Amino acid sequence: MAEIAETAHSEIDYSIERTERKKKLTAALRVFGKFGFDEGVAGHFTVRDPEHDDKFWVNPFGKSFKQMKMSDLILVDHEGSIVHGSGLLNRAAFAIHSQIHKNLPHVTAAAHTHSLYGKTWSTLGRLLDPLTQDSCAFFEDHVLFDDFTGVVNDTSEGERIAKALGTKKAAILQNHGLLTAGKTIDEVAWWYITMERTCQAQLMAEAAGDPVKIRPDVARLTRTQMGLPEAGYFSFQPIYNVALEENPDMFDEC
Repeated sequence: MAEIAETAHSEIDYSIERTERKKKLTAALRVFGKFGFDEGVAGHFTVRDPEHDDKFWVNPFGKSFKQMKMSDLILVDHEGSIVHGSGLLNRAAFAIHSQIHKNLPHVTAAAHTHSLYGKTWSTLGRLLDPLTQDSCAFFEDHVLFDDFTGVVNDTSEGERIAKALGTKKAAILQNHGLLTAGKTIDEVAWWYITMERTCQAQLMAEAAGDPVKIRPDVARLTRTQMGLPEAGYFSFQPIYNVALEENPDMFDEC
C-alpha cells in the first residue's frame, strides 16, 4: 500500500510541476512577444519535462508569441517526434534544443530568438564588455559561438552549440542572435531580456564614444550579486505578474 501511495504521490507531483512549467513557458513567450523579440516564425523557448528527461516542451512553429496559449505547446522527444500536441515542430528549434537538453543535464530551459539588438551585436563576433551593472551578470559567464553555417537544421550544429555553451548562462551565436539557458524558465527569460538590453546599451555607448569598462575584479564581484540563478528568477517575477494580468486567456488548459 505504501508503494502505491508513493507512486500516486509522484504522479501528482509530476503533473503539478508540468503544469507550472507550461504556464511559465506560455507567459514567457507572451512576454517575448510584447518585448518585440519575435520575427516572423523565428524563435523558440523550451523547457524539459519534469518526468521525462528525454522530452521537452516547445512553442509550435508558425504561432505568434503574442497569441501563445498553454494548449498550443507541443512535447517533443530527442528523436524529433511530437508525443503530445498537434502543432508543427520548428526544425531549427529541435536541432538546437534537443542537443542542449540531451548534453547539458543541468539545463532545464533555454531560449533563442532573432531579437534586433542581439542579432545586431552578434555580427561583431565579440563578447559583451562589462560596461554597466546589469551587463556584469554576463561577465565571464557567456560564450561566443562563431561557427555560423546557415539555418540550423542539423543536430550536429546543435551539439556544437551545446558544447560551446557548457555551464555558461548565455551564448552569442555569431551572425544569428542570442541564446540563454538555466535551471528555471524565469531566469532564462530574464537573462534573455537583460542580455538583449545589454547589447543595445553597448551598441549605443560605442556609437556615442569610447565607453569605460568596469574593472574585472569589480565586474566579477557584481556578477555574484546580479548573475546568480536566484537573482535571475527574482528579477522576472514583476514581469511575470504583469503578464498574468494582461493575458487572462493564455492558460486555457488545466
